[in-house]
Amino acid sequence: MKLWTLVTLCTVSLLVLSGCALKPAPKKEALIDDTLPIVKLTKNGTIVDINAIALEWERIEDPRVKGIYIYKVNLDEVKESKDDYYDTVENRFSTHYLDTNVKANSKYGYYFKTYSSNAESRKSEIATIMSLAPMESVAWIHSIENMPRSAKIIWRPHVNQKVKSYIVQRKTLEEDSWKDIATINGRLNAEFIDKDLKDNFTYKYRIRALTFDNLISNPSQEVKVVTKKLPNEITKITASTDLPKRIEINWEKSDIDDFLLYRVYRSSNINGDYKMIIDTKNNSYVDLIEEDAKEYFYRVSVFDKDKLESIHHNYSALGKTLIKPTTPSMVEAKLIGGKVVLSWSNSDTRVKSYSVQKRYKKNMLESSVEDFENIKNFQFVDSEIEAGKTYYYKVFAVDANGIKSESSIEIELRVKEKAINDSLDTQEKIPEPRKYESATEPKEDIIVPIQDFN
Repeated sequence: MKLWTLVTLCTVSLLVLSGCALKPAPKKEALIDDTLPIVKLTKNGTIVDINAIALEWERIEDPRVKGIYIYKVNLDEVKESKDDYYDTVENRFSTHYLDTNVKANSKYGYYFKTYSSNAESRKSEIATIMSLAPMESVAWIHSIENMPRSAKIIWRPHVNQKVKSYIVQRKTLEEDSWKDIATINGRLNAEFIDKDLKDNFTYKYRIRALTFDNLISNPSQEVKVVTKKLPNEITKITASTDLPKRIEINWEKSDIDDFLLYRVYRSSNINGDYKMIIDTKNNSYVDLIEEDAKEYFYRVSVFDKDKLESIHHNYSALGKTLIKPTTPSMVEAKLIGGKVVLSWSNSDTRVKSYSVQKRYKKNMLESSVEDFENIKNFQFVDSEIEAGKTYYYKVFAVDANGIKSESSIEIELRVKEKAINDSLDTQEKIPEPRKYESATEPKEDIIVPIQDFN
């Protein structure tokens, strides 16, 4: 198996070598035969392009000639080597040669030698040939600026019908080199829109034409584009702190001509995650909130008609719903004349009335909660009590908006038969309810212990 593999590899190697024989090349110390013919270019023996040069010479009739050596010199470069050999034409009947290794707008020198089986002719005259300059790009190019995160480039189609496409190049003011960003196919295509650009940023563009034989033109004239800037930031925002169940936000009006709308954002802390809550065309918004004393931070942005949004992370406003009224302070709980008498104090001038909540067990399975609203003084008298039951009372302050304070401490009263009888026999009278006092320092809650009326 190994022997068969070796034989196969050797066979393949011989085939490759035989099929890739090198062209004849000039010898270092070649014999010069003055009788061999010298190559002469025809009257119109050169055709020049941007990236190619075609050569034509007169037919060689001498049967001793095997072929022609071609020598090439780049006259624009300083060459240290004296070997100008470039290529070999292996048939004396050939009269044409095409050189495609040519740079645009460059000067070259060509000369030739015929060769026989054992000698070379003297070299021909040197033909100096200049390749064509690169093709010019489009004659007219224009930019459309102030577009939202985009730029539009238009140009006049190239007059050369060999043009197959256009290469769009771009660079910024900070960049040193141009970058190819798009290829627009079709000679008659004449526009390009660049997307996903930065806001209020400067870009430069130019066009190069590409032909079907892959010749690239010189760059066109440069054009500049400045993308549209964002709407101006909202810097003056206010939010209320004293409104019940709501926060009112106000801000300055936008001065942009193509205004679309405002967007309001809200967060629980100043550097937190702001969520959009409303889009509006008004420069105010009322945020309805069920909680009392609830705080939110607000930010506002502006959108223009291209849906560009202003920045909105620099300015915030703190808003807060109205706080609850001050909690009533329990002063006393007594059983007088067979009735429960509660009294309390409160100095909050916002308070318009009080509410008392009473709860007790009707039986082993059923409980009852009763609320007594719109009490206009600092006293509550409950005559609906029964011996052998325990009652719980707590008091709330209520303002003009119906906002209730936190409850007072809860009073627990255990009523026994003897306690009711004693209270009926006593000469103590229910005191007159106290009227509202002027605003003073609030009194602290007086902790009333559980009363067991025996």
